[in-house]
Amino acid sequence: METTKIALFRGIKIRKTIHNNEWWFVIVDVVAALTDSVQPDGYIKDMRRRDPELSKGWGQIATPLSIQTEGGMQQMNCANTEGIFRIIQSIPSPKAEPFKRWLAKVGYERVQEIENPELATKRTRMLYKLKGYPEDWIEKRMRGIAIREELTDEWQKRGAEEKKDYEILTAEISKATFGVTPSEYKKLKRLKRENLRDHMDDLELIFTMLGERATTEIHRTDNSYGVPKLKSDAKAGGDIAGGARKKLEKRLGKSIVSKKNYLPKSKRARQIKSK
Repeated sequence: METTKIALFRGIKIRKTIHNNEWWFVIVDVVAALTDSVQPDGYIKDMRRRDPELSKGWGQIATPLSIQTEGGMQQMNCANTEGIFRIIQSIPSPKAEPFKRWLAKVGYERVQEIENPELATKRTRMLYKLKGYPEDWIEKRMRGIAIREELTDEWQKRGAEEKKDYEILTAEISKATFGVTPSEYKKLKRLKRENLRDHMDDLELIFTMLGERATTEIHRTDNSYGVPKLKSDAKAGGDIAGGARKKLEKRLGKSIVSKKNYLPKSKRARQIKSK
């Protein structure tokens, strides 16, 4: 089951996942948030060179965990709250103290979510609402998240293990549904690190859900196992959504695949100017 969630620190996304019944945070995301570095991986290497004690204890701080990315599950170094506090000591940043308070709050929220799992869903809805998304879009996005989690559950049970497996399967559905892979779709929308689905409109979300839900049902009906068969199913599920998309496009006289995104106007203008 996909357990990767997004937390926001001053508008910056930090991925987190449940491990040993506590939150573990993606270290590179934390470093990026505290340093504003465009190359947080390089900053981490330099930080470990500057702090021999940190480098020596890195194996006890950093634990590779499966994190959901655009292309599927990927092993990324994560740390729990205690480990993040140790890393913060090696980062001279005015954001350190506010970040410590933020960590404490996130930890408390996890206790609440264990007692009442619906709170996690409510918080995700609230984050989208605060970003300005309309209620009907949020409803579709939340349903899409549930459908995606159900699909990745099936992939995990049916033999997809490597990050590349998830990337291949996701790309098969997207290519058959929209005619483009997720990476090509992001380029079309002028996105970089942003989540592609957070920048889809209603119809794009609907056809994404159709392709993934159809794929899940095909897996179950055929009792599929192994990446080659899952890949075949993914294309079949995507073809179903792609066929429906093409029929609607013919009726409407326009493409469903959109260049529009939800980036702030200022950021969108900077991207266009830099081209």
